[in-house]
Amino acid sequence: MRYTPVELRHIRIGRALRGYKRADTDRLIEDIADSFEEVWRERGELADKLEDVESVLSEVKQRESLLATTLVSAQKVAADAKEQAEREAELILAEAHQEARSITRVAQAERERLFAEARRVETLLRTALGMVEESRTELPAAEPPPEQWPKREDTREFQAVTPEEPPKLPPVQPLAPVQEEEEEEPPAPGRDFAWG
Repeated sequence: MRYTPVELRHIRIGRALRGYKRADTDRLIEDIADSFEEVWRERGELADKLEDVESVLSEVKQRESLLATTLVSAQKVAADAKEQAEREAELILAEAHQEARSITRVAQAERERLFAEARRVETLLRTALGMVEESRTELPAAEPPPEQWPKREDTREFQAVTPEEPPKLPPVQPLAPVQEEEEEEPPAPGRDFAWG
């Protein structure tokens, strides 16, 4: 049977002829009751502390669960962000390579066009030089040199010159048809054009 401290204080032990001394027995019961009361109080305090500790533990477990959920969520967001950044970087790199190839193709086409234009201009210049050479050989003997202009030091005013009749020019020869040259080999390395 379990006793409380108050019940211990009110216990009356029966008397016998040669029983215990009443004063000593009452003092012993009183000491036991005090001791039991102190233990009972400590037990109550410990129960209260245990209840507080359990509530704190419950709160800590909730926080731990929340932190674990947050950490997992943050890791997932970081992994998703990393994957998205890698996909965007690959896309930007692919677009840059495509743009570089496009620019290279345009530059090569422009280079080829300029080489063709240079060959055409070279052909025209050769033809013009050939015509000049031909016209020099067909001109009559050397004409007297034209009259010299006055020197800079001469400050006299010029008199007006009125020609009596316009000068005669040599007849113009018709141009020979331009023959297209065979495909020329590309210019030598380190040179842009192959002149003459």
